[in-house]
Amino acid sequence: QVEIIDRVVEVPVQKQVQVPMIQKVQKVVEIPQVEIVDQHVHIPVQKQVQVPMITKVQKAVDVPQVEIVDTHVHIPVQKHRHVPAITKVQKPVEVSVIETVEKVVDVPVVKQIDVPQVQVVEKVVEVPFVQVVEKIVEVPTVGETVAGVQKAVSIQLPTQRQEMAPEFVQEVHQGPPLPAEAGQQTF
Repeated sequence: QVEIIDRVVEVPVQKQVQVPMIQKVQKVVEIPQVEIVDQHVHIPVQKQVQVPMITKVQKAVDVPQVEIVDTHVHIPVQKHRHVPAITKVQKPVEVSVIETVEKVVDVPVVKQIDVPQVQVVEKVVEVPFVQVVEKIVEVPTVGETVAGVQKAVSIQLPTQRQEMAPEFVQEVHQGPPLPAEAGQQTF
C-alpha cells in the first residue's frame, strides 16, 4: 500500500519593487531683464490770442476856473449844560432789632436704676429625727418568772434651726418718674 501524506510547506517569495530615485539637478536659467526708458518729447503748441489795439486821440476841453473866497463869520454858539441839583430827602428805614432772650430750662433726666432687693424668707421645715426607743420584751422561759424592772425616761430634745441657701429674686418696679435734677449752673 502507498500512503500519501500532504504536507504544507511555506516557500518564501521574494518580491522586487522598483523604487524611483529622485535626483536633484541644479539648472542655471537666464532671465532677460527688461529696461524701461522714459523719453520726454516736447510738442510745441500754437495759441492764437487776439490783442486789442489802443489808439490815442487828443481832445481839447475848456476847463472853467473856479475861484474860492473864504469869508469868516463869527456865529455865537449857545451851549446847554445840565447842572445836577442835589436835594436831600429823608427816608425812614425800618431797622429790625434782634433781641436775644436766654431761658434756662430744666430738662428732667429720667434715670432707671435697678435696685436689687434682698428678701429673707424664713421657712420652718420639719426634719424627722430617728429616736432609739428601748423596749423590754419579756421572753417566756421555762422556770421561774421574775418580774423585771421597767424604767421610763423622757428626754426633751432642743429645737434645731436650719438655714437654707438664700434665694435672689430680682423685681423691676415701674412707678412715677423721679423728680427732676438740676445740674450746677455755669455763668
